[in-house]
Amino acid sequence: MSGQMEARQSAMLASMSDVPERWLTTSARDKHGTLGAPVTRMDGALKVGGRARFAAEVPLDGLTYAAVAFSTIAKGRIAALDTTAAESAPGVVLVMDYRNAPRLKLPPVMFSAPKAGAQSSLPVMQDEQIHWNGQPVAVVLAETQEQADHAVSLLRISYEAAPAVISFGAAQQNARTPEKILREPTSVAIGDAEAALAGAAFKIDLNYRTPRHNHNAIELHAATAVWQGDRLTLHDASQMVNMTSWTIAEMFGLKEAQVHVHSPYVGGGFGGKCLWTHQILTAAAARLAGRPVRLTLSREGVFRAVGGRTTTEQRVALGAKADGTLAALIHTGVAAMTTHNNCPEQFTFPARHLYAADTIKVTQQVADMNMIANTFMRGPGESVGTFALECALDELAEALQLDPIELRRRLEPEKDPTSGKAFSARHLVEAYQRGAARFGWEKRSAKPGARREGEWLLGMGVATATYPYYRQPGGAARIRLTADGRAFVQMASHEMGMGTATVQAQHAAARLGLPLDHVVFEYGDTDLPPGTLAGGSSQTASISVAIIAATQALTEELLRLAGNESPLAGLSADEVETSDGGLRAIAEPDRFESYASILGRAKRDDISAMAEAPPPSEVQTYSMHSYGVQFCEVKVNEVTGEVRVSRFLGSFDCGRILNAKTATSQFKGGIIMGLGLALMEDALFDERSGRIMNPSLAEYHVPVHMDVPEIEVMWTGIPDPKAPLGAHGIGEIGITGVGAAVANAVYNATGRRIRELPITLDKLL
Repeated sequence: MSGQMEARQSAMLASMSDVPERWLTTSARDKHGTLGAPVTRMDGALKVGGRARFAAEVPLDGLTYAAVAFSTIAKGRIAALDTTAAESAPGVVLVMDYRNAPRLKLPPVMFSAPKAGAQSSLPVMQDEQIHWNGQPVAVVLAETQEQADHAVSLLRISYEAAPAVISFGAAQQNARTPEKILREPTSVAIGDAEAALAGAAFKIDLNYRTPRHNHNAIELHAATAVWQGDRLTLHDASQMVNMTSWTIAEMFGLKEAQVHVHSPYVGGGFGGKCLWTHQILTAAAARLAGRPVRLTLSREGVFRAVGGRTTTEQRVALGAKADGTLAALIHTGVAAMTTHNNCPEQFTFPARHLYAADTIKVTQQVADMNMIANTFMRGPGESVGTFALECALDELAEALQLDPIELRRRLEPEKDPTSGKAFSARHLVEAYQRGAARFGWEKRSAKPGARREGEWLLGMGVATATYPYYRQPGGAARIRLTADGRAFVQMASHEMGMGTATVQAQHAAARLGLPLDHVVFEYGDTDLPPGTLAGGSSQTASISVAIIAATQALTEELLRLAGNESPLAGLSADEVETSDGGLRAIAEPDRFESYASILGRAKRDDISAMAEAPPPSEVQTYSMHSYGVQFCEVKVNEVTGEVRVSRFLGSFDCGRILNAKTATSQFKGGIIMGLGLALMEDALFDERSGRIMNPSLAEYHVPVHMDVPEIEVMWTGIPDPKAPLGAHGIGEIGITGVGAAVANAVYNATGRRIRELPITLDKLL
């Protein structure tokens, strides 16, 4: 199966062609002004009314509840596992461990096989070996959650530990250079950057460090599984339903069609709601018990069994000429990873595309450790990479005695600095200018500590935000049009709270020429046409192109159905457009027939068409990115060192905005997550045991209401002519640059450079 998919993907890539120009806009059809309007999320009422059923809320007869026991060593083996007391506890149905778990194949590691969805290639409860501190070692099923939680505490487990690599410093001694970093070259070199740095008139050469971050979506990771013969239905909190279905089918020796994954609602994802061991264990336990099983990880369980952002150590060296342009740009470093996954933190990516320099050296390594497999976490790589790069630029600006914005303006490239490709659209300088005017940047003092309010020191900081434009290959959409003028658009995509269903309903309504209340977008189910994963800010573009292709296919079907009696007789799909609830000849606007008329004459209740999205040729041709500028004002208490963010403005350049309300929410959410990255988030990893020491929201701190100031967002709104609908992704861009903007503002307030996140009191006192 994987070989066929690989060949198919290769054939698609080989036959790339540009997206037709007329597919890129909907302006002619959107008579209702639907696209771009601040439409309220369509699923909002269901969620606030408690009628949206999440993965841990699906009612099933005979349901059992699971609790998980986690290992307490980083490497070794289970020496003894006594389940007697747990099995005899009230309500217990069974205890599953490596001795009685169903035999499963190895999951494919991320990116090692087509459509692979697993985060780790390790066996899932198949032997006594331990690979990280927190690995699930047993699952207890009981009639109630309370009974399962009690019984799991009765397990008696002892281990035989083996030497483990759990010190990042020690792991760096054997750091390796991967062949690729997320399919990109590991290293990029233009000229001799080290020599240019040595000879530069102004130079800085600094190290920056970022900690581990853990996923803490409000909805806990959960799955509910039920078998009907050899068919599995999995209710999951997932941002990759098709990949989950395929991977579980591979592991259980099933056909993909035998695994039905249902995930209509996800209470936050951010890269963490992919496939982990808990879904696989839920399915295995349900098969073993012959009953439905629900497994909801506790908050601590999420820290033990779900990976997050990994720690990094980065070097940024900049050499400038007297005019402020760069003679050398160097960004290197190392990130922690494991040998059983393939998700390096791509922190060098911003340095490859943001600034012009005569010479460039970019490379990164990974240091293998015995720990939970790390994974994507909002703005992976870019969020921590921009912290180092943008702080270093501010330090260079000070050495040059230039305003930080003026330095960045002088470094604006004409084309992509490393690929040489033309930018599809880039209005970053405009975003800086407009944002600076709105924020009042002219009030910033170049001298640190010059502004104060009593014992509070005031400072302003700025940083560039960037994230690549991605559109995933594959994916298909189906449109069913009914005789009463309603459209049902279907694709197995994901809604994690970002407004996907609403925006795509807006898009479909505009494209079909229908009122918004006549369009329903159906998603989150593998019984629908296959969707691409929700990640990398790619889903909006990926779904949009599939809907465009399906609209084209539907138009062809409608014309065939219309026949010779129609005013449209003799016209091809390229000669008509969807408009005003029907089809209209482009060259002769008076030649029009409504969908209802076409279906009525044919005595049809409905008509449907499905089509696959064309491959993403635009990303092969152009350098495509979302951009932004983060402006931050902080107050730092001179006595206690407390940092308060008092004002924040994000000025973004992300192409056309498809829904002003949901976009504002996405931008603000990313900024708030960035404030946590800057000031508080830190998964404390015990380098003696490999155990995370603060596995709860009481000890792992994230921003709460009192930590967040009023946040203002603005955007250029200039469409990218090479992107579907002219839009770029916005899910990740909000968090990037925030850490640096806060750190630069703290320096401007205090004169203290903090080069290691988070910026806590002890680093300022």
